[in-house]
Order: sequence, then C-alpha cells, then structure tokens
Amino acid sequence: MIFAIVKYIHILAAIVAVGLNISYAVWIVRSQRDPTHTAFALKGVKFLDDRLANPAYGLLLLTGLLMVILLPYPITTLWIDISLVLYAGLIVIGLVLYTPSLREQIKLAEAGDTTSAEFSRLGRRGQILGQLLAVIVLLILAMMVFKPTL
Repeated sequence: MIFAIVKYIHILAAIVAVGLNISYAVWIVRSQRDPTHTAFALKGVKFLDDRLANPAYGLLLLTGLLMVILLPYPITTLWIDISLVLYAGLIVIGLVLYTPSLREQIKLAEAGDTTSAEFSRLGRRGQILGQLLAVIVLLILAMMVFKPTL
C-alpha cells in the first residue's frame, strides 16, 4: 500500500511538472500577440516554474528514490541511472541557463523593452532551452515507461 501511495504522488508530480512546462509556450505565444501582456506572461511563467513545476520535479526525485528503496530495483539499474543523469542535466540547464535568461527577459519586459535585439535574443534562447529541456523530460519519461535494459 505504501508503494502505491508513493507511486501515485510520483505520477501526480510528473503531471503537474510536465503539464505546467507545456503551458509556458502557450503563455509566451499568447503574450506575443499583445506586447502589453508580455511582462505579465513571463512573470506568470516564472511564478509557475518557481512555485509549482520545480517543487514538483523535486518531489519526483524524492518519490522516485523512495520507490527504488521500496522495490527490488537496485539503484544501478540502467534505466534508473540514465534517468538520474538526465535529471541532473535538466536541473543544471534549468538553473544555470533557462532561469537567468527568463529573469533578464522579465526585466526588459517590465521596462517596456519588448522589441530590442536583446529581448529577441533572450526569447530565442529561452525557446531553444525550453525545447532542449522538453526533450530531456521526454527521454526521462521514456526511461520510466519502457525501462530499457542491455
């Protein structure tokens, strides 16, 4: 019963984290139609990322490790190791590259600067990093679902 509860929390956290991440593109695309909403949309993305998605990713790590303890899967299982390496990459890219870019883009948008070359550069960077992060998340999901072995 404990394992089922932990697994439920793990899946729920994945739905929250990935679902919110997917919504970021919608927020940003919608804000591009009316630049007066850009700062609000970018701050909304940052709020959702900081307060909901990132904590959900933390909960995913904790519940995932707890499930490894509760089940007979050794931590050295290939799909678990690949997932943990991808997860570490996800965290590093998110904290070191994506979040600072978003923060800078928000500063420019709050100053009313949504048409400059710098704002556009940061937007392209955020889009590329967001797509890279999405690919990593999809790879982790594939590891969890298919559990590949050698």
